[in-house]
Amino acid sequence: MEPVYYTVTAVDGDYARMISDAGVENQVAMFLLPEGVDAGSRLVRENFEWSLL
Repeated sequence: MEPVYYTVTAVDGDYARMISDAGVENQVAMFLLPEGVDAGSRLVRENFEWSLL
């Protein structure tokens, strides 16, 4: 699976709202994401794993 890059636009309680570089909006539970994620964070999803850039 190719990497997909996201920017977190907001954190709403237990969920992070984000948008991919391709413009696709997504909402992901915070427990699935690396520690330290906040609005403005850049993430990459590759092989079903999230990494903070």
